[in-house]
Amino acid sequence: MRSRRLSFRARGFVGSLEISKLHNYLSSAIIMAIRTAHEYNDEEIYERLEPYIGEWFRRTFGAFTPPQRYAIIEIMRRRNMLVCAPTGTGKTFACFLGIINYLCKLARDAKLEDRIYCLYISPLRALGNDIYRNLELPLAEIAKIAKDMGTEMPSIRVATRTGDTSPREKQRMLYHPPHILITTPETAAIILNAPKFSRHLANLEYVIVDEVHEVADSKRGAHLSLTLERLQHDKDFARIGMSATISPVREVAKFLVGRKNEKLRSCLVADVSHAKPFEIEVVSPVKDLVLMDSAEATASMYRCIKDLVDKHRSTLIFTNTRSGAERVSYHLSRLYAGEDVEIGAHHGSLSRETRVGVEEGLKEGRMKAVACSSSLELGIDIGALDLCILVGSPKSITRLIQRVGRSGHEFLAKAKGRLIVLDRDDLVEGAVLARCALERKLDDVQIVGAALDVLAQHIVGMALEKKWGVKEAYDLVKGAYPYRNLSEENFRSILEYLSGSELEGRKVYPKIWYSPSEGVFGRRGRTVRGIYMTHVGTIPSETSIHVYQGRRWIGKIDEPFLERLYKGDVFVLGGKTWVFKHVKGMRAYVEDAFGRSPTIPSWIGEMLPLSFDSAVEIGKFRALMRRKIASQDKIIDWLRGEYHLDKGAAKQIYEYFRQQYSYAEKIPSHERILCEEYFDSLGRQNIIFHALYGRRTLDALSRAYAYKIGREYHTNVAVTISDNGFILKLPVRKRAELRRVTKILKSEEMEEVLRKTLRRTELLKRRFRHCATRGLMVLRQYKGYEIKMGRQQRSSDVVLSAASKMPNFPIVEETHREILEEVMDIRHAKEVLRGMENGKIKVDLVEGLPVPTPFAHNLIALQAADVVLMESRKELLRELHRRVLEYIGDRT
Repeated sequence: MRSRRLSFRARGFVGSLEISKLHNYLSSAIIMAIRTAHEYNDEEIYERLEPYIGEWFRRTFGAFTPPQRYAIIEIMRRRNMLVCAPTGTGKTFACFLGIINYLCKLARDAKLEDRIYCLYISPLRALGNDIYRNLELPLAEIAKIAKDMGTEMPSIRVATRTGDTSPREKQRMLYHPPHILITTPETAAIILNAPKFSRHLANLEYVIVDEVHEVADSKRGAHLSLTLERLQHDKDFARIGMSATISPVREVAKFLVGRKNEKLRSCLVADVSHAKPFEIEVVSPVKDLVLMDSAEATASMYRCIKDLVDKHRSTLIFTNTRSGAERVSYHLSRLYAGEDVEIGAHHGSLSRETRVGVEEGLKEGRMKAVACSSSLELGIDIGALDLCILVGSPKSITRLIQRVGRSGHEFLAKAKGRLIVLDRDDLVEGAVLARCALERKLDDVQIVGAALDVLAQHIVGMALEKKWGVKEAYDLVKGAYPYRNLSEENFRSILEYLSGSELEGRKVYPKIWYSPSEGVFGRRGRTVRGIYMTHVGTIPSETSIHVYQGRRWIGKIDEPFLERLYKGDVFVLGGKTWVFKHVKGMRAYVEDAFGRSPTIPSWIGEMLPLSFDSAVEIGKFRALMRRKIASQDKIIDWLRGEYHLDKGAAKQIYEYFRQQYSYAEKIPSHERILCEEYFDSLGRQNIIFHALYGRRTLDALSRAYAYKIGREYHTNVAVTISDNGFILKLPVRKRAELRRVTKILKSEEMEEVLRKTLRRTELLKRRFRHCATRGLMVLRQYKGYEIKMGRQQRSSDVVLSAASKMPNFPIVEETHREILEEVMDIRHAKEVLRGMENGKIKVDLVEGLPVPTPFAHNLIALQAADVVLMESRKELLRELHRRVLEYIGDRT
């Protein structure tokens, strides 16, 4: 409310010059708060270290690395700091050495107390375990050197506390707390509300957040930011962030430090992310990605992988799905059958014991190669890899850098990556992303919004601590950067929901008491603490959905896949096609769809989406290729030189673009949308949007266009979506005017239209359950008893039905926000529509051609056959390719 009044006054009482000055002043204030750190030399750092610590460092490492030169002294000075540096450049000791030095001084002077001085928070338990090992040995070595130099001091204790920590170990920590506690975002929130243990955090002096980029754009980040504000309430400690890949650095720094009294806290930034040399090459395993037989192409890919593995000591092979990791591991093991070579797989669906065994094998150098999904992307110490292979595009520049950066672990060792492409779109995508990675362009992190379900959870936690004044609590919450623009109205709506009784008939009971007249709130009931402590966190519980044809069980699908299904969609399960009818609880009901092609590919719920920034870079490349083809430049030589491609790969890209231009005389890009139509064998109109804006943006646009066309022409519209565009399919005898379609959707109506498309969808129902569980409306367990997932979903459906009738109910509003901003990308979707409206984005139409344009072929193939029918898909692509070449030949 206050910010609205401020902007109104600015418009009413000052002119444009004054507004400009105000903007410049605010920008300058932010720049002053977020500043680049000073680099110190080795002598300056050694001078400030305790003698025995300096001696240990000289013996172990000798010289300081770039992040250490920026960070160690500033952290000694208790400054907030964000350290951005590649894997293997000494980030851990850049952040910890100054803290260890401080603790050793206290120990030497007999001033070290039994309390927690430093809290280290990692998004991964395994990463926390690595840090524990990486601190224990150095601390023991430092103590020995100190003793040899005549300094006796008590040991500095380090401990790990996560969901895996035993009750006995927790009890030991209560009476002998560690000086450095390693934990996760969820456990940090739990110990904040542990009545006895939380006192050890009363004089906290340092908090380190590792892999900060991994949480900044998700609800874990919103949750962590509130935890940090609650920890820092009436206290002061230094916040230190670590990451290998961040953009924009200053925005992530703001997320790390938050605000106090509506002013951004200061933060120093040490960005040495360019210090590590990279070598990335794009590899096509076959000479022609269209004409090659699918079986031979697959065999060539595995031979290519084996050849690369043979030439290196230890290789990590990234795939974009868990099933892909299993397939690569299986086929590679068969190729090495009879040889004394150990091949492994690593992904989130494997048991912890299996994953740890593979990690240890990598560290010890026993594993020749490991195929994994995203599970080994983050900074777990996995030893001295000398090659990372990526099977298929990683769908973002940042992810490509993260994955390739896992190799060359030693300081200044070269990170080496090979990106194996699977089709022509993959080849183009890979070439562009590889060049951007070498130029150190990164995708921008989108800081998570003000998640109201997370806020509800924290308000209950705050109420358990004490009685709060509403203004005091509101000011604290607004200090968390994701909540900087939270309105007081929304804050009070959460208090009213948590204290209200409107939903008691649906078994949603009040969790706090709240007096609007007095402006205070506090805890309510004895059972609330147990509910809070067993529901802390944001990671949703997902499960498999059982698929039935009548009473006959067919198989299982994952919830993220179910979220994408509309009534009438056709998908593949067990090698057959099924049409989706409806869901009841955790059961999906289908009918046989014999002879019908899938409308939803089986990987859609698991596949990584192409990011917006990476898509725009591909769009820029397309625009450049269009200009070069039109001017008939020496494109193949240019591609080889600028994109580090071999002649065969460069020629494939050239031919792909030449065929598109010769056939349609149009090439879509980030500034030019291509809208084409074709009629399939049944006479159905297919409207294809070629649009390079990332799959989350296309998800929003495709749903909104389908809704508007459906209302305009009184029909159902089927949607097929990929990273490069989407298809809107109309039924037989229905036809939409192409020019009218491109103007049917306006930017100002986008949110309203999308909200209408979500009504009664499984996406809304499932996401509401997640939000309701985070917001303590629907419980996973109660008084020690687990509540089955089916019952949770049924309860959620009942609550949603009632809550949807209440105006602006916060958890319903949060569900819509999550879907529109996190599942989809409504912000960039609106930008695209505004660009189309103001002419900055041109729209070209393609009509009357006998077959779809070459750039549409992969998208068409998604409709025609699923991944389990790979040979049928390849046959279709070859036939479309043949007909395009025939048409070009006929015209020329």
